[in-house]
Amino acid sequence: MKLLQRSLVARIIASLLAIGGMALISITLTMAMSNSSRGDAAAINVAGSLRMNAYQIMGALQRLEYAPEKTSEEQLEGLISRFDQRLHGATLQQTIPADDRHERRRQLEKLQNYWHYTLRPALQAPSAAVELDLDTLETMIVAMVNDIEVLVTYLEQSTEAKVRLLGMMQLLFLVLIAIVVSIALYDVRHNLVVPLRQLMVLAREAAQRNFKPRSELRGSDELALLGHTFNKMSAELATSYAALEDKVSRKKQELERSNQALRVMHDASRSLYGGGNDLCSSAAPMLRELEKLLDIGPIRLSLNDPFDQREMPVLETHSRTRPEYCRDQDCHACLIDPRPLEMVSNNQSQCLLLPISVGDTLLGTLEVWYPQERLNDSTRRLLTMLADQLATAVYLQRRIEEQQHVTLINERTIIARELHDSLAQSLSYLKMQVARLERMQQKEATREAQSAVFDELRTGLNSAYRQLRELLTTFRLKLEGPGLQFALRQTVDEFSQRMGVTVDLNYDVPPHLLNPNEEIHVLQIIREALANTHKHAQAHWAGVTVRFTDARLLVRIEDNGIGLEDDSSPPMHYGLVIIRDRTTTLNGELSITNRPVGGASIEIVFTPLTARLIQQQPVSAASDSHIDTETS
Repeated sequence: MKLLQRSLVARIIASLLAIGGMALISITLTMAMSNSSRGDAAAINVAGSLRMNAYQIMGALQRLEYAPEKTSEEQLEGLISRFDQRLHGATLQQTIPADDRHERRRQLEKLQNYWHYTLRPALQAPSAAVELDLDTLETMIVAMVNDIEVLVTYLEQSTEAKVRLLGMMQLLFLVLIAIVVSIALYDVRHNLVVPLRQLMVLAREAAQRNFKPRSELRGSDELALLGHTFNKMSAELATSYAALEDKVSRKKQELERSNQALRVMHDASRSLYGGGNDLCSSAAPMLRELEKLLDIGPIRLSLNDPFDQREMPVLETHSRTRPEYCRDQDCHACLIDPRPLEMVSNNQSQCLLLPISVGDTLLGTLEVWYPQERLNDSTRRLLTMLADQLATAVYLQRRIEEQQHVTLINERTIIARELHDSLAQSLSYLKMQVARLERMQQKEATREAQSAVFDELRTGLNSAYRQLRELLTTFRLKLEGPGLQFALRQTVDEFSQRMGVTVDLNYDVPPHLLNPNEEIHVLQIIREALANTHKHAQAHWAGVTVRFTDARLLVRIEDNGIGLEDDSSPPMHYGLVIIRDRTTTLNGELSITNRPVGGASIEIVFTPLTARLIQQQPVSAASDSHIDTETS
């Protein structure tokens, strides 16, 4: 019973079973009543035929009285025999109850006894027929007919009672089925349809992200339990949805902050990478903006001294005193808002130490202080990117400084070599001539002998002055021009004017192939060769070819002059010697020959430093070592 009260499905099944059971009982009882009524109509019919047969006997007696014939007697005997058979037949016996106390059984036995012992003997015995007159027989037959009428009445009443009982049973079961169906419909409506509609409304509201409505179902059936579960699920979904919305909102804020922080780092990258070594002016504004966006601070940047690896603080966003390394005494950026320092002193902040490193080289450390339990993964990634950006900026600044330093040393070395190879030799020669002139004056040499020395001094001075002007012109061309091709174009134009002839230039070299040292050597070789052509070749045309092919650079200077007797330098001219020295410095090959059509040709072939690096190192490592190899 408790299960039926709790389970809606069980109640519906019980209702269906009750309806089906009552229908089955009704059908069974109807079939039983039908079986019990079988033969009643035949019995009534037989009883009715007995009454008719009795009247036929009476008619046969009347005919026999007025016309006593053998045929009439035979008809009478046939009617008596038929009546006896019908009275004792099985049809009538089957419908009569076997109980002797039953009125139909008593009436049938009374009728049978009256027929067997009274009327039949009177009809069959001639003496009795003679003794009894016709009126008496008719009276006896009428009495028997009355008994037959009573029996027929009993049979009809029994059949009518069965029919009434069957109708009452049908009506009873119909009423019971109607009651069960009504109860089932009421139960289904109030405990199934209405709760389902309510649950559908709750489901539609939940689909619209409205988790406030609750189920008001009471009880312990399936839909009530489903309603309780739905209420619990709605509460949990509301909590989860609110948590997810809060998480999405926080993630959105984090993404916005990260986006703003990335924008700040991107905007500061130009000043950071191109601001020289003054990190206070390039990195400090970016760090302060990141502190505001990410709610962190203070931030301190310390770099390692590349010589003794001593850690030196170079930047701090918050400080109570001005740092000793401060370059601008009018700047108060480090002294703004000391509250983060108070949080640090009160142990309300934690420190995140990030290495400032490039590869395996540790350049310094970045100290980032932040409130406790407020540094999420996205902020950590941003700070790691910040450390990498600062490391790249510091590394590039150091490499630029080193490259500038090496470039300055190379330029000074080039200037010293140029002065040594040209002007210093001329001055040494002049010094020797002055010493010679002093000895001649001490020995009181003749004026003619001293005049020859004076001529050589004049010639040497003119040569030194010319070399000085060529050096100045060379350096001005290099410093003022955008590259070797521009400097060569100016050199060709200069010697075209000086020689009064056409000097052709054929230049086919990729940009940034030669380093500054190689450019100076190539330019000086070409200028020295053109100067020799101008002074000695007596040429009407000259050509300069600079071409890069097969990973080697070809420099050719040729003319259509008188040519050379051999490849040695003439007396007092060191042009070819200087060209050989520069070629040796470039690790190149020098070839000096006479052209078949007349004139001389000087060819220098060497492999540029960048081309050698490409041949010796993998492609992936060549780009990484480009700065190192150029500064070497």
